[in-house]
Formats: sequence, structure tokens, C-alpha cells
Amino acid sequence: MSRTDTATSLLRTLLSAVARAGRGIRWYMTTLMGDTAYATYVAHQRRQHPEEEPLTERQFWRQRMDDQDRNPGARCC
Repeated sequence: MSRTDTATSLLRTLLSAVARAGRGIRWYMTTLMGDTAYATYVAHQRRQHPEEEPLTERQFWRQRMDDQDRNPGARCC
């Protein structure tokens, strides 16, 4: 294997690792911010309660905000 092939292989490995880390950070941030909460809820409802119709996205967020207002937990405000 030539030096060019080795350098190209190392660069590809490095770029792959950076891309994987970027995807992981994106997943963490969207999950942390709650962006995937409704999709997670719908998947759970369909899996665990297939006979029930899941809430609409608007109903889901309204209920979630009401629950947070009633039970602030670790929120400061």
C-alpha cells in the first residue's frame, strides 16, 4: 500500500468518525430539546396500545405543557 493510499484511508476513517460524532450530537440535542417527543409518543402508543388512537400533535403538546405547569420538577421558572 502506498503512502497516498494510507493517507486517504486514514482521512476517510477520520471523516467517518467525525460524521458519526456529528450524528450523535445532533441526536442528543434533538432528544434533549424534546424535538422527537411526539414521534416517540406515537411509536409507543402504536406499539403498546394499538387499539387507542394517539393524541394529535397539538393535543400532545398542550397536555405536555399543562403537565409541566402542574409539576415543574427541576425547572427554575
